[in-house]
Amino acid sequence: MKAMILAAGKGTRIRPITFTIPKPLIPILQKPVMEFLVELLRQHGFDRIMVNVSHLADEIENYFRDGQRFGVQIAYSFEGRIVEGKLVGEAIGSAGGMKRIQDFYPFFDDTFVVLCGDALIDLDLTAAVKWHREKGAIATVITKSVPKEEVSSYGVVVTDEDGRIKAFQEKPKVEEALSTNINTGIYIFEPEVLDYIPSGVEYDIGSQLFPKLVEINAPFYAVQMDFQWVDIGKVPDYWHAIRSVLLGEVKNVAIPGQEVAPGIYTGVNVAVNWDKVDITGPVYIGGMTRIEDGAKIIGPTMIGPNCWVCKGATVDNSIIFEYSRLGPGIRLVDKLVFGRYCVDKTGATIDVQAAALDWLITDARQEVPNQTPIERQAIAELLGQDSP
Repeated sequence: MKAMILAAGKGTRIRPITFTIPKPLIPILQKPVMEFLVELLRQHGFDRIMVNVSHLADEIENYFRDGQRFGVQIAYSFEGRIVEGKLVGEAIGSAGGMKRIQDFYPFFDDTFVVLCGDALIDLDLTAAVKWHREKGAIATVITKSVPKEEVSSYGVVVTDEDGRIKAFQEKPKVEEALSTNINTGIYIFEPEVLDYIPSGVEYDIGSQLFPKLVEINAPFYAVQMDFQWVDIGKVPDYWHAIRSVLLGEVKNVAIPGQEVAPGIYTGVNVAVNWDKVDITGPVYIGGMTRIEDGAKIIGPTMIGPNCWVCKGATVDNSIIFEYSRLGPGIRLVDKLVFGRYCVDKTGATIDVQAAALDWLITDARQEVPNQTPIERQAIAELLGQDSP
């Protein structure tokens, strides 16, 4: 069976991570989110997968290659051009990406599934496809019910009593929402749907193809299913995803490494004197990370591989990416550290290097000079904490 993963977006809402990592490769405890999708597709018999790529396309292609090591076959459709010897991504929309593949050579010749490449899901795809076929649908949207106060963050799907889609509302106000069922970015299509997508232009599934199907009264349905769905479209969503995994709320994602104490997991060769640190799970610490005496780590927290947490540092409910050095006495609460950036869970970002205050959060591979008390006070004020 055939499927497509949408992986061409820039991921602007989850910067700074996507400056250097394409959204489908964002790690969920060291494993790219798209890898979980490939595994799910394989489990349900979808073994031929097309992936449209654009932003940082070579990163995605170099990781997954032909899919052989994942037990599937993968091919890529690049959206963009070459400028002065460099790939420049120019995404053509989710529906435009499907049409481009079909125009190249007809690939979609039977019922196929399309997944957005930036969410953790444990959906029963087999049951969803069965429902779609029984309805005789040309297109089916998998929906999920959310509390009414959350509908303004999503696209809302409005159906009749038979599940036929009547309208869409894009991020409506709570009082104006006609439904609490939201579009999860999981679609089931028949090849005929491609007849309604123009060739050679940018075209979107949600904002252009779907309204067209409603307009022509096509057999277009939605089915609400009970499954785990963790979107990572924005920095707060990524926070939620990591927390959910560490708290054991996502069924198909196990915490890697070895459980050295209840709720505390480590990779290979973590340097730590367990009697002289204060660590409360759930916590994951990546391999070759050094935790100095006097450090305090409070979960849910993820610390990536090859990090260095200095003496007296506190890391509370935070996500620390690889090769991060956290200086002595720093106190990080509800923070994400990614290279030169320190981000709070609302997405507000501090570039500590641009501020010339990178002595306290820096690359673990470089030598850090001694700092003056004035510099320490400045960074403490910037991060909203007591000075060390």
